[in-house]
Amino acid sequence: MSIHPQHLPADERRAVTVEAVVELAATQNPSEITTSAIAAHMGVTQGALFKHFPSKEAILEAVMEWVAERLLGRLDQAASAAASPLSALEAMFMAHVDFVTAHPGVPRMLFGELQRAEATAPKRLAQMLIRRYGERLRRLIDAGKTAGELSAELDTAAATVLFIGTIQGLVMQSLLAGDHQFIRRQAPGVFALYRRGIGSAK
Repeated sequence: MSIHPQHLPADERRAVTVEAVVELAATQNPSEITTSAIAAHMGVTQGALFKHFPSKEAILEAVMEWVAERLLGRLDQAASAAASPLSALEAMFMAHVDFVTAHPGVPRMLFGELQRAEATAPKRLAQMLIRRYGERLRRLIDAGKTAGELSAELDTAAATVLFIGTIQGLVMQSLLAGDHQFIRRQAPGVFALYRRGIGSAK
């Protein structure tokens, strides 16, 4: 039997709130999601919502923390199971694609936060996520160069930017097409091109 959100312990209520925002962002402009909409989606009052979050920004901050923890965790798990640096890059690429497909509201929120002019806590968390993502990629790319899987002349910084940018491009096209599965269908072929571009010539 399911437990109504208003009867959940505090930590679980916060988690349910975050998940509600991610669900709403899949179909709404994230900047237009109000606390009343979040409360209505959860079936609670705004007052109940504010018992656990002092403001909407605090909710968005919790969402960004959730995204960073879940996405980086999936990437690390995918990379750790791979047999080589290049296969780890591919595993991370596909793990990211799977994450976006499962949570289509996430990229909409990330894009929204990064486009905000002001320096907010959610925006700082989104920027930190990109930095931590990039650090993982640079380590793998350098390891691939050392192992001879990737070209020794490969520009590590450029390859890192291209990896993330390629996924962002797929996400954007998926949003424009209104088709959450677009990114999953295109990902294998797109990564094959990326792999060809960074691979060793031998």
